[in-house]
Amino acid sequence: MEYVFLCVVVFLFLLAIFDLSVGVSNDAVNFLNSAIGSKAASFKRIVIVASIGVFIGAAMSNGMMDIARHGIFRPEHFSFYDLICIFMAVMVTDIILLDAFNTLGMPTSTTVSMVFELLGATFVVALIKMSSGIDLGFADLLNTEKALSVIIGIFLSVAIAFVFGTLVQFLARLLFSFNYRSRLKWKIGIFGGVCATAIIYFLMIKGAKDLAFMTPEVKSWIGANTAMIICGSLVAFTIIMQLLHAVGVNVLKVIVLMGTFSLAMAFAGNDLVNFIGVPLSGLASYQDFVAAGGGNAESHLMGALNGPADTPVYFLIGAGVVMVVSLATSKKARNVAKTEIGLGSQQEGEEMFGSSRIARRLVRWSLSFIAWIRRVVPPGVRNWFGRRFDNNQSIMENGAAFDLIRASINLVLAGALIALGTSLKLPLSTTFVTFMVAMGTSLADRAWGRESAVFRITGVISVIGGWFVTAGVAFLGAGLIVTLMHFGGHWAMFGLAALTVIVIIRSHRRFSKRDSEESGATLFQTILATSDKAECDRLFTTYVSLSQNEFLGYAGNTYKDIVRAFIKEDAGVLNRAEASLQRHKSTLKNLRRKETICLKRLDRGTAIEKSAWFHLSNDCCMSLLYNMRRIAEVCSEHVNDNFNPLPPQYVGELSEICDNVDGLFDDSVGAIASGDLNAMVLLRRRSDKLKAKISECYHSLHARLHLAKESEVSVLYVYINLLHETREAVSALRKYLRAHAKFVNPEFKV
Repeated sequence: MEYVFLCVVVFLFLLAIFDLSVGVSNDAVNFLNSAIGSKAASFKRIVIVASIGVFIGAAMSNGMMDIARHGIFRPEHFSFYDLICIFMAVMVTDIILLDAFNTLGMPTSTTVSMVFELLGATFVVALIKMSSGIDLGFADLLNTEKALSVIIGIFLSVAIAFVFGTLVQFLARLLFSFNYRSRLKWKIGIFGGVCATAIIYFLMIKGAKDLAFMTPEVKSWIGANTAMIICGSLVAFTIIMQLLHAVGVNVLKVIVLMGTFSLAMAFAGNDLVNFIGVPLSGLASYQDFVAAGGGNAESHLMGALNGPADTPVYFLIGAGVVMVVSLATSKKARNVAKTEIGLGSQQEGEEMFGSSRIARRLVRWSLSFIAWIRRVVPPGVRNWFGRRFDNNQSIMENGAAFDLIRASINLVLAGALIALGTSLKLPLSTTFVTFMVAMGTSLADRAWGRESAVFRITGVISVIGGWFVTAGVAFLGAGLIVTLMHFGGHWAMFGLAALTVIVIIRSHRRFSKRDSEESGATLFQTILATSDKAECDRLFTTYVSLSQNEFLGYAGNTYKDIVRAFIKEDAGVLNRAEASLQRHKSTLKNLRRKETICLKRLDRGTAIEKSAWFHLSNDCCMSLLYNMRRIAEVCSEHVNDNFNPLPPQYVGELSEICDNVDGLFDDSVGAIASGDLNAMVLLRRRSDKLKAKISECYHSLHARLHLAKESEVSVLYVYINLLHETREAVSALRKYLRAHAKFVNPEFKV
């Protein structure tokens, strides 16, 4: 039996490798976003700096906190078998949960997930033990104080970080304005000195407090001389930063990279327990079980876990290597980073979230409050503030989402708040603090304009809601899985572990496929980053042509699928087509918004010239979507209700029309892809002929309708609707071909 438990422990470490990978993908946003968003350095250089910090933090960490051994449960009342079930349930739930959030691009807290997974699994096992008749209560089995402190930490982190982020960024912008380069001569030394000192303080208090070389004597010396260290660092770094500025070094980039390193090191040093703490506890439990001679796993109590942990250094180095590799290669890390950067971007761009009622109300209340402020504040003061916050003068690297001033504040303030919370014994979450500071600074910088505020507030609310969802799902998921394992034995453990690996592999495959389909997003970002108006015009034309041509291909294929499914009475295909068309409505609206943003980047004369044809082509695409939805809705309802099929004498007629429509869509897609404007003239003539043919069938059917059998009337009305909407779709495609040709070349005669 010992060998079975040894296999379980080995499985725990295999799952830990997955957990390290998905955990780093999630937590990378804590230290990468500011550097990536401000383009402080190339992505490769940023990752190198962060990787060094991660590896040092992991290799020098003690690799263990009490929470994984006795922070949630009281091990002296749990058997070896109980804890193995708990540890396996925690690892399986953690991997699936974090991977789901990474795939969605939503940052969440690994600390919250681990605490509530331990709490949920322990709660269920405690119920099982209490139901067996032992004379113990919840107070004897669980330590709920830790979970309560995490919940308090969520509220504290969100409120404190957002308020301080807004306030400090507001003051920093008053000091430097958006045109900050003209105000750096003497201010940069002091600013750089303060930032660097805050980073050093953060490293001492938060990043290095749990590292292996931090003996009690060293900690005591740092505590006794903190004021001297801070004052000395402030003076030294102020001089160094001023000298660096004098010799032409961009001090702001130095600060951002220092902050990235410090947060990465603190993350690895303190959060490593979230990924390998549970497997190490499982190993310690197994060693204690074997040392006691094995025996009955359900009667061997684990009081030994109350003692201190001694983590072998090779575990720490191995974990550091896995984290560095994951950081450098994970596309999901970039996906999660894109969420925070997008929500804080100074420029309009792709909005990942829709609007919500609460966001619309908050924006409306804010606009009313701002209007009141404008009425109260004297015009001279308003004008002065307006000049300081004129983001038209913003100085950003090419393609950056925000400037280096904001990036510096994001990193330094997040580090300072985490260090302060740690020194005051407040359980502030690294993820919550860094995210909410970034949202506060973006609000202070007026990054949430009237055109984007409702989407970004919805995004922030969604992310915050996700944090609470993390706690609930972690608790319930771990509780359910530990129940299956506790009663299913080691076979259930191995089965669920294997299922987890399969889920992760499938998730990565789906994500890779989706990632490869997002080529348009790269072109969109290129347009926003391009300052050459002529190049911008060329890219914009290409971008619109690609996105609309992709939709035409989708519309043609969907029409073909609907018609064939209607003839074959395939309800599944019709239901999927109807759902897909509903989703595509949001896709088209989002594309139109992004394309309109790109249109603003063009030369004014060119934009006016293209605008009418651009909007007309978009309207034609939306009309096509409406036609397809009307066809799918009526056909789906008819087939789902199991009404009579289309009579055989009409099947051949409809199939011929379907083939002609499908061919017209295919040829239109090919002509647009090749840029052959002359072919579009011929396609418009084909559209006229096809419309005439469909109209002939439509009117002929109307004339024969009163002769139809009573059982056929219902399906013939569906057929009439299908012919009508098909004719309208062909008409919309004909209009689109003209609009697209004029959009590409306004001088072309169609």
